[in-house]
Amino acid sequence: MHTPSNLWHLTCAEQISPDRLLADAEVDLAVIGGGFTGCSAALEAARAGASVIVLEAETLAHGGSGRNVGLVNAGLWLPPEEVVAQLGEAMGRRLIEALGRGPETVFSRIREFGIECEAAQNGTLHLAHAPGGVRDLKNRFRQGTGFGAPLRLLDREETARRTGSSAFHAALLDPRAGTVQPRAYCLGLARAAIAAGARICQRTPVTGVERAGGRWHVQAGGHRVSAARLLVATNAYHQLAEGAYAPEYVVVSYCQFATAPLSPDQRQRILAGREGCWDTAMVMSSIRTDAQGRLIIGGMGNTEGPAAMIHESWARRKLRHLYPELADIPFEHQWRGRIAMTRDHIPKVVAFGPDAYAVFGYSGRGICPGTVIGTAAAQALLGAGEAALPLPVHQAYSERFKSVAGAYVEFGAALTHALRPGLLGA
Repeated sequence: MHTPSNLWHLTCAEQISPDRLLADAEVDLAVIGGGFTGCSAALEAARAGASVIVLEAETLAHGGSGRNVGLVNAGLWLPPEEVVAQLGEAMGRRLIEALGRGPETVFSRIREFGIECEAAQNGTLHLAHAPGGVRDLKNRFRQGTGFGAPLRLLDREETARRTGSSAFHAALLDPRAGTVQPRAYCLGLARAAIAAGARICQRTPVTGVERAGGRWHVQAGGHRVSAARLLVATNAYHQLAEGAYAPEYVVVSYCQFATAPLSPDQRQRILAGREGCWDTAMVMSSIRTDAQGRLIIGGMGNTEGPAAMIHESWARRKLRHLYPELADIPFEHQWRGRIAMTRDHIPKVVAFGPDAYAVFGYSGRGICPGTVIGTAAAQALLGAGEAALPLPVHQAYSERFKSVAGAYVEFGAALTHALRPGLLGA
């Protein structure tokens, strides 16, 4: 088994050095969590002239923001008709439109702040792993175009040309979308927030939260932060603290394996357009390349748990199945991240007290929703109110059988990876 080695740490061009919290502070907005959501909120608040501090228990982008695939997808994992069915016509359309603009929101920030994150707005490909997947893509194409998305349904020949693999039956191209080096994008947001006046503190775990005297009081790193408003943006990496709101979600693991850089000839044939890809299988997997030409294969599963060897063996077989010529190329990096899933696959905003929100549950779609909803949460807390948010605000939210559901997903991924080695989705 490979020693875990996160490629995104190695290739991150954005470097900042926030310090620990060294003294008590008083701010307009305190943000707990230094990922896409927290850094987007901090940037928005600082640009609006508010005093803001981000408290990160580990390092910036320690969680999913520094461990994900880096697909800048429009929308949610759910097809738009299901979003409308769950949220209602007005709110559903509002969320669909906001996240449909999500990729441009992300890439415009990258351009505005000069974020060095290997940004490639070349589209993404949703790949049919089997004939049944073609029906799924046709349905998503019908729904997406019905809501105004500029999608294209590609046949098997075009799909093979773009991916460099004959294993796929069709693909759905979304030209709005693209890829980034996710950790670098997150650190770039933090750099921009600091330049706008935000304070960002790493290695400053929150140990207690209380509401007193009309303000929030946060104990962190041995010091006290007094804040008029509070945002919890920890998602799947929440750490329990006395008196703090604890978001509820199902934890799902996603692992990734990166090869050595491909040869120039191979790069001309394998994902030459640098589209990011994921498939239609129930046990989903993904493929993409980075700026240096490494091929990155991802799949559901915990490579830090009992089934680690199963998932690693699957990745090798997967590579061999998709690209036989790469059968013996080594994996140089392997890492795993946690995803916060909600039962309906729609992110949650919970108002757990006066002037306080928790945002979580991106269900594997963190980059655009984290950017969009984090920005909107800051606007809402700083005076715009709930109308600034593109999704409903809950007063409470709970998930039943969280541990059982997470274990079930991991068991299913391990079983699929062990027993179905020849199929794309396995």
